[in-house]
Amino acid sequence: MTNLDGVFRREWGPAVAALARWSGDLTVAEDAVQEACAEALRGWPRDGMPDSPGAWLVTVARNRARDRLRRESARPGKELAAFVDDIRARTDHTDPHPVRDDELRMMFTCAHPALDRQSQLALTLRLVSGLTVAEIARALLQTDTAVGQRITRAKNKIRHANIPLRVPPAQLLGERTPHVLGCIYSVFTEGYWSTAGPSAIRDELCDEGVRLAGELCALMPDERETHALAALTLLHDSRRATRIDDAGMLVPLEDQDRRKWDRGRIARGLDRLRLAEGSTGPYLPQAVIAAVHATAPSWEQTDWITICTAYDRLLELTGSPVAGANRALAVGFRDGPDAGLVALDDVARDPRLTRSNLVATVRADLLRRAGRPTEALTWYRTALQSNGSEPGRDFLRRRIAECGG
Repeated sequence: MTNLDGVFRREWGPAVAALARWSGDLTVAEDAVQEACAEALRGWPRDGMPDSPGAWLVTVARNRARDRLRRESARPGKELAAFVDDIRARTDHTDPHPVRDDELRMMFTCAHPALDRQSQLALTLRLVSGLTVAEIARALLQTDTAVGQRITRAKNKIRHANIPLRVPPAQLLGERTPHVLGCIYSVFTEGYWSTAGPSAIRDELCDEGVRLAGELCALMPDERETHALAALTLLHDSRRATRIDDAGMLVPLEDQDRRKWDRGRIARGLDRLRLAEGSTGPYLPQAVIAAVHATAPSWEQTDWITICTAYDRLLELTGSPVAGANRALAVGFRDGPDAGLVALDDVARDPRLTRSNLVATVRADLLRRAGRPTEALTWYRTALQSNGSEPGRDFLRRRIAECGG
């Protein structure tokens, strides 16, 4: 049978979004979908997967949510039935709101100003995208415990403060858009650079990130930063098929077969990039970097000057140590590996990178390219200790072997 984990991950977000919209309660929605997935896990291997697994999960989850409301409500039977029917009537009618996609609706809903930005992001990635607490913690460079507590507090605040689970009026969507952009990009990033597990790429998350970015562009066609994010996802995703070989091993960018890149996605990404011109947000410089890679005739002809300039702009906008570490690698290609190592020292001690192996990986690569294999070997081994992705670990082991380890 088809890998059920992949099916559940793909259908999780739409199901939770639909149930939250139906019930008005995030906890009820999440628990009900979890129960539906557990029931599917028991029944589908025996009975076969339904033609529409997502619809099946929503139907079963809605029944489980209704059962929970019946158990927990103190209302008499007839009054409760009317209450449940009222929920259905309020949520199943044709909604005139401009946000038609259920997952986008949830993203805008979770961006309520009563929640801090980190809680908004963690809650959305858990409920809408189905990322685990560990995956969210790696994305946010935080501990699992801190992220779990943040999600719990956010849900409790929504419940106890009676924060309504509804999308703000159309004229207020703009103030919540940066949150939604960040969530979509986090979903795509976890798919494209999976931080744990047996696969280097999670196709369902890549597909979802690209789809949601496109939906957001359709919703807000005059927002340049939405086009910048769509360009970024499309340009990265054009290389997806060449990032692993037939054995599932990671293939670095310089070794990928550019003839197999998706030229249609590159063209659409470049179109989006033109629409994003003039954006002042962080996705435009990242999209420029992706565009330079996507259009370079070969690795040797890559325009590292433009890439480094884009990284400089990204650092001005965000101060991100991740961007700083990646910029150091680009400086190494532009000015030589020794210059890259100097640039890396400027960000290596940033406490936000403590839980990441990025600095160790970049340092090892620069040392290898500088002809210092013994030092590179030490840093590759350091990077290996904190890499949770099995294909990533295999790649580091290959580098270790190349350096004589």
